[in-house]
Amino acid sequence: MKNHTVFFKSGIYIEDTATIVGPKEAEGPLGRYFDKSVCDDLLGQKSHEKAEIRLHISAIRYLLNKTGHKDGDVDLCISGDLLDEIVGASLTMREFDIPFMGVYNACATFAESLILAASLIDGGNFERIICSTSSHFCTAERQYRYPLELGNQRTPLSQWTATGVGATMLNRVKGKIRIDCATIGRVVDYGVKDANDMGACMAPAARETLLAHLEGSSRDVDYYDLILTGDLGEAGSGLLRLLMEEKGVKLGEKYRDCGVLLFNKAAQDVGQGGSGAACSSSVFNSYVYKKMMCGELKRVLLIPTGALCSKTSTLQGESVPGIAHAVSFTLA
Repeated sequence: MKNHTVFFKSGIYIEDTATIVGPKEAEGPLGRYFDKSVCDDLLGQKSHEKAEIRLHISAIRYLLNKTGHKDGDVDLCISGDLLDEIVGASLTMREFDIPFMGVYNACATFAESLILAASLIDGGNFERIICSTSSHFCTAERQYRYPLELGNQRTPLSQWTATGVGATMLNRVKGKIRIDCATIGRVVDYGVKDANDMGACMAPAARETLLAHLEGSSRDVDYYDLILTGDLGEAGSGLLRLLMEEKGVKLGEKYRDCGVLLFNKAAQDVGQGGSGAACSSSVFNSYVYKKMMCGELKRVLLIPTGALCSKTSTLQGESVPGIAHAVSFTLA
């Protein structure tokens, strides 16, 4: 490992992906790329938490059906969400006869799951692993801010938590897209205390991880066709550009953000754009994956970003540190 960057010795491939999103996400610019969408984000359940679990179950089942695999063909599922004690992923996995590891790095959880899965497969003890993350706008608002029933006004720098699930099946046998390396981020805290301004919390972590990746991999920005952060939103991604320029690196047109891509900021009233554990996983497993499969994109660096806070830490006056992990994908 060099500068937090690990190169995988084995071929680690994406076998297939699955995405299911809510109605607002389906109405956005990427709507045609998602596998499925729902018309009602409550899904006939008694709570939105139960609805998020149903979405997660459906996405994993759909992925298994797409690949023709049964539960027993999968060695492990590494999953997470934004709910307390990642209860969404935990209750999802009681529906499957698959070993389970729950993970949490806020909105960077998808990258964490991919890096862990790639490392386990690279070690030779695992053949096939599913990585999945979910989030839901209503469950996130209830947990981190205020229940929607209160009608609280949203701040100008707030973002809209994505409702959906993104799932990836990795193996070491076949696939057109492989993970060649990854950079593990560290917790970065610039003292931001506004839990609504997540872009400012996470942008410094994104900069550190991206710089570490470029140095550790001996690559530059031009090596990639696309560099994609997770959910910095419009303000946060603009801040990242400025922070990178301070280090002499211009991101240019190669850089985009999942939170900006997911919604139409002007037409959909989403503040600075999308966020949530499903933001990067749903965008990557639909839009980016299909662009790579058709050869339009050949090298992609995905950098999901997370704001590491809780309702308890925020109420106790803690700052909101950020974290970001980078995963490099290339056409095999």
